[in-house]
Amino acid sequence: MNSSVFDFLLTAAPVESTSTDIAAIAAQHRARSAAFASSIDRAAVAGFDSAGTGTAFLGGYQEALHALVPTLGFAGLTSMCATEANGAKPSSMTTTVTADGAVTGTKSFATLGEFATSFLVIARSGEQADGRAELRAVLVQAGPGTVVTPLPALPFAPEIPHATVTFDAAPGELLPGDGYADYLKPFRTVEDLHVVAAVLGQLVRVARQAPWPAEAVEQLLALFAAVRGVSTEDPGSAGVHIALGGVFERLTRLRAELAPLWELVDPETRSRWERDEPLLGVAGKVRALRLAAAWRAVEVTG
Repeated sequence: MNSSVFDFLLTAAPVESTSTDIAAIAAQHRARSAAFASSIDRAAVAGFDSAGTGTAFLGGYQEALHALVPTLGFAGLTSMCATEANGAKPSSMTTTVTADGAVTGTKSFATLGEFATSFLVIARSGEQADGRAELRAVLVQAGPGTVVTPLPALPFAPEIPHATVTFDAAPGELLPGDGYADYLKPFRTVEDLHVVAAVLGQLVRVARQAPWPAEAVEQLLALFAAVRGVSTEDPGSAGVHIALGGVFERLTRLRAELAPLWELVDPETRSRWERDEPLLGVAGKVRALRLAAAWRAVEVTG
């Protein structure tokens, strides 16, 4: 057994699976990463065992959900359901949940929706005294009351399936806490950290197989160490958002520094990376707004 995730990334043999079965890939990941207690470490292992960025993302996405809701089981796949036709802001949500957990409404963009065995739904449970929406997080099992409609594949990372999910009084389990403050808002940060960890794991695999110079591997592991450190802090902290901004900036510069080394990589792997690299820019505007807000918060309290 490897003594640390760093040793694993440096010495383990990558899984050479060509399966496109999402459930099979997830089961393989669970078996490979079972020895690691940290969801960030497990995300890196998932990326290391991924031939492409799409499957690396899926591993990071699932680990992010387990970090957000530690009680989630590992027997199936979970999809976060927040976005609706008018966005994911609390004021625009129309999906509702009753006091006994019955969910009704449509979520327009659910990652992994087609393959999910459960859905983490953010739904309106009423209104607060000031008129703002009161949100709850609900865990709904796939089955009666849920209809999943697959969406067309995106031009990058087409292995990542997305779907529209409609709930019709679907029975669910209300989770403790506020749906926005305790689930939706922190998930944006938690997901970023886990996806970056998975992508770094994937790049270590590429670096070892190419092979790239040792210095490149050192830089990838150093950035992963930074991600691990940030992940141990409160995802709602302004300081975490500022540190995460630095992580993304360093990742952008590192990708540029490593670009010439892709000539050493086999054409299929290189082509897949070039196709899927835009995935790392998704939600960039949201991250920029979050970073600016974090700096304002520090200036106010400083």
